[in-house]
Amino acid sequence: MSLPATTMGALAAILIMALVTYLTRAGGVFVMSRVPIGPRVERFINAMAGSVLVAVITPMAVQGDWGARLALLATLGVMLATQKALAAIAAGIVTAALWRLWL
Repeated sequence: MSLPATTMGALAAILIMALVTYLTRAGGVFVMSRVPIGPRVERFINAMAGSVLVAVITPMAVQGDWGARLALLATLGVMLATQKALAAIAAGIVTAALWRLWL
């Protein structure tokens, strides 16, 4: 399927993506409303969140430049030191920006 490279094509693509996003999220809520949350399901959900995070970060660490790797290290260090996600994210962004500014 291809959409024309026009304003209407762009709007159609945005609407299709919004619909798919909504259906994915609503479907997850619908399915989870019918699953009893026991200890096994809770462990699965917690493990899945970590797995998704690793799946997102690993390619950046392996294929990214040194700015990305240093940003990951800065984020990890600040998160371990402060336990504050916003501070860790800010440290990673600033580290990557400064590395790329100097190179």
